[in-house]
Amino acid sequence: MSLTATDLGNILPLINRGKVRDIYQVDSNTLLFIATDRISAYDVIMENAIPNKGILLTKLSEFWFEFLKDDVRNHLVEIPKGKSIFDFLPKELGEPKYRSQIENRSMLINKFKLIPLEVIVRGYITGSAWSEYQKSRTVHGLQQPDGLLESQKFPKPIFTPSTKAEQGEHDENISIEQASKLIGKDLVNRVDELAVKLYSKCRDYAAKKGILIADTKFEFGIDEKTNEIILVDEVLTPDSSRFWNSATYELGKSQNSYDKQFLRDWLTTNKLKGVNGVKMPEDIVMKTRAKYIEAYERITGKTYTL
Repeated sequence: MSLTATDLGNILPLINRGKVRDIYQVDSNTLLFIATDRISAYDVIMENAIPNKGILLTKLSEFWFEFLKDDVRNHLVEIPKGKSIFDFLPKELGEPKYRSQIENRSMLINKFKLIPLEVIVRGYITGSAWSEYQKSRTVHGLQQPDGLLESQKFPKPIFTPSTKAEQGEHDENISIEQASKLIGKDLVNRVDELAVKLYSKCRDYAAKKGILIADTKFEFGIDEKTNEIILVDEVLTPDSSRFWNSATYELGKSQNSYDKQFLRDWLTTNKLKGVNGVKMPEDIVMKTRAKYIEAYERITGKTYTL
């Protein structure tokens, strides 16, 4: 079974239904993120879903939050040992019809002011960065060395921001200068340094597991009381990153990814890119699910059992 939309019976107010997450307000300082099994490609949500995808995304994000806890604060509410998320929610949500929508796929989070940027860190040249480089030898307006090949590792990871678009709209790649106008030069510099540091640590870890993290998208908030940058949303999942199998990596071509590549390829081949109301065939669903499971198991070292 797949969870395509949550319904908590108005016990908590629903404040946003995103591409994947349904967000509920618990109190003035706390939100409940529930990762559904919805999947989107080319900014369009598919009609059907990937079974248990939301559980995989949640568990993988929790792994990375723990891995990075000494490097950056995150937005998770700390749940004491012996307690569960249900100890912090209205008791009615412990009933089976609600519990099944919340358990294993939810995060209880502290609210912070969001920094209005998609914080993309690129370790390898691929995707839109490769397209731009072929035209101008730049990536997000930053000059790059001559002679780079598709999927080549950058001399050092680079921060390439984009705007945060509304649902159904496209994020827009912007320059560091444009980002500075949005949030200020000092904050951009802090975000740049932190994001590259986090990416580099996770990249080195994943490499030992046979996975190359080609690029990833972080999101950050800010604690207005302390001015600390806070790691929020999801972290280094197949929805927000390009994971490549190091065993099959080949310089000078596009790579197979642990993500929605099967779905994107199928949509493109069938001229359904950007089309609403599309239902995925079962083989695409199961191949995509298998990639998410493999990424989770490789990175965490745990066997997925649900």
